[in-house]
Amino acid sequence: MTRFLALLALLLLAAPARGQPAAGDSDALSGTLRTARERGALIIGYRESSFPFSYTTPAGPRGYSIDLCLGIVAEVERTLGREIRPEYAPLTPVERVDAVASGRVDLECGSTTSNVERQRRVAFSPIIFVAGTKLMVRRDSGVQSYRDLAGKTVVVTEGTTNEAVVRALNERNRLGARVVTGRDHGESYAMVAEGHADAFATDDVLLYGLIAQHRAADRLMVVGEFLSYEPYGIMFRRDDLPMAEVVDRAFATMARDRDLVEYYHRWFERRTPNGERLGLPMSAQLAEVFRTLGVED
Repeated sequence: MTRFLALLALLLLAAPARGQPAAGDSDALSGTLRTARERGALIIGYRESSFPFSYTTPAGPRGYSIDLCLGIVAEVERTLGREIRPEYAPLTPVERVDAVASGRVDLECGSTTSNVERQRRVAFSPIIFVAGTKLMVRRDSGVQSYRDLAGKTVVVTEGTTNEAVVRALNERNRLGARVVTGRDHGESYAMVAEGHADAFATDDVLLYGLIAQHRAADRLMVVGEFLSYEPYGIMFRRDDLPMAEVVDRAFATMARDRDLVEYYHRWFERRTPNGERLGLPMSAQLAEVFRTLGVED
């Protein structure tokens, strides 16, 4: 895909929904808004080891995606005219789509790729990040590319788009690599760090985050070309038009107030609350997405 086509696809995915009923209409308090008003809470599904998007701390879940979801909670409060508290539920990659589709959680705030297959079951916010599949390896492994994986063990996190990418790549190139799965990114990371796998394939930003979080840059590194491109979004229930409108308004407000930019700087360019610094400037693609949402230069 050319850079122009890739950017066009991102902008189409990021476009807010149109023609949805306003929150004051007769059917506005159906679905998620109705249950939020009744219980005074939104259930936020989060990932325990998707640093810096969503991860567990002694003070509770934190991260870039959590900050964005709290912006949505604030918009729900304004819409309903009452306090809405966030309640948190940890999710694995395998169960996250089902948890949203079934109503077990109201928002999924992690590192989830918005793609056509998932959009058949759930709705997505505008794009919050653009990542891509790469490999994490030990510095002494000799692996520099997927071409070096012949006969080696590659770990992927179960239930991720990266799993399908690596399995297809392995078959298409007849690498003969052994593909194994971890329950979450923390488990997949540990398999490489402890020598049980030769490479961990997942989104590049998550790999950089794990290396920074574990202060392992002297032992581990990210290598190779992009094996896929992954636009992230926040999941919520499909066919819930009033909630979709609230999500769009929340992002418009965060864009106008430049919170989108502030949250990005907080988690990807400055030192995080744990002391790590990823040092990842905003990509041109994400900056363009934010501009379409209303962020001014």
